[in-house]
Amino acid sequence: MESLSGITFFVQAAETMSFSEAGRNLGVSSSTVGKSVSRLEERLGVRLFHRSTRSIRLTAEGSMFLERCRRILSEVEAAELELSEARLNPRGRLRISMPLVGMLVMPAITAFMHRYPDIELDVDFSDRMVDVIEEGFDVVMRTGEPADSRLMSRTLGCYQLKLVASPGYLEASGVPETPVDLVQHACLHHRFPSTGRLEPWPLKSSTDTPILSPPVTMICNTSTALMDVALAGLGIACLPDFMVRPSLSTGQLHLVLEQHIVHQGTFRLLWPSSKFLSSKIRVFIDFMAETLFADNDEIR
Repeated sequence: MESLSGITFFVQAAETMSFSEAGRNLGVSSSTVGKSVSRLEERLGVRLFHRSTRSIRLTAEGSMFLERCRRILSEVEAAELELSEARLNPRGRLRISMPLVGMLVMPAITAFMHRYPDIELDVDFSDRMVDVIEEGFDVVMRTGEPADSRLMSRTLGCYQLKLVASPGYLEASGVPETPVDLVQHACLHHRFPSTGRLEPWPLKSSTDTPILSPPVTMICNTSTALMDVALAGLGIACLPDFMVRPSLSTGQLHLVLEQHIVHQGTFRLLWPSSKFLSSKIRVFIDFMAETLFADNDEIR
């Protein structure tokens, strides 16, 4: 930056042919301009100005150097203008990773694309724990508490897990009244792709202590497939409220053991920690925070 400052002082002095006039234009003293030019000459090993008590004039080397310096300052000005325009009109490629909950995020993503058509989205849908920095993601959305100190985070909203089953299944197999009744039912489980473990069902017994795990009839690593199986009347599934809301409203699914469930999960956006956040990342974070859970009232 000191070199750029020296170039600016040199160009001003060359264009005004006066250290004093250059200083007034730049808001500094004439001696500051003169000393800066002298340091630049010393670093380059050439004399840029012929000096007298009354005037200065460019040397042959100074004239040649002036043209290059003008191009340098012009490029800097163009870069600053480009960044300023990008701030006002975000553009460029944005690489994001979203969990496999398309019914939740896709309305917000498509609305974002309409709002910011100059931003190119590269979306990776996956439930695995991606390495945000090593894999080159700009922003990821995940549940749970952030564990990587290299990342910044912003909370988007909360959700609840619900037990659901189709009316046909409940008519054929009966409605469980307490968690222990689940031992007589077909239970559809979700497996975390990152760990291989089954997602616990958030059930509490009447003594407020966790019950034993429900029996396992099916295991799947995608919640969408579990909902399809539940809709087909093949068992009880544990699914997030935003996923089952439409089917509950149409009567295709019913809530099960609602009074025995205690759960709240949180969706967060994560991105690499940086003092300066690019405009395309900033607008994406703000848009998702404002839009994603705007219409998702909690199921009661």
